[in-house]
Amino acid sequence: MIFIAQVVTGLVLLIHVYIVLLETVLFRTRGRRVFGLSAEKAEIVQPAMSNQGCYNGFLVAALAVGFLHPDPATARAFTVFGLCCVAVAGVWGAATVARRILFVQTVPAGIALLLLQLA
Repeated sequence: MIFIAQVVTGLVLLIHVYIVLLETVLFRTRGRRVFGLSAEKAEIVQPAMSNQGCYNGFLVAALAVGFLHPDPATARAFTVFGLCCVAVAGVWGAATVARRILFVQTVPAGIALLLLQLA
């Protein structure tokens, strides 16, 4: 069960690496298309999206520490913290931006949390 929890957590981590890239490095090209923004609108919101990408980077960092920390208790604490933050951010995003964010962020994080607790 722990292996499956780690696989799902890894998936959440990779999703957020992609989100960080979309909101920062790739925003004016691929990110703009993924978020359905015109070039003009993208220019206006680019600084805020870059800032949002930075915060998503912190979620990636917490999950990465969960994978890499040598102390199992500390690693688990970072993993749980990171997954909880992803889940809450997904709920907020679904409520304020687009319902699909719930399925992209909250559902995978919730599944990973459940699997981690069952392991």
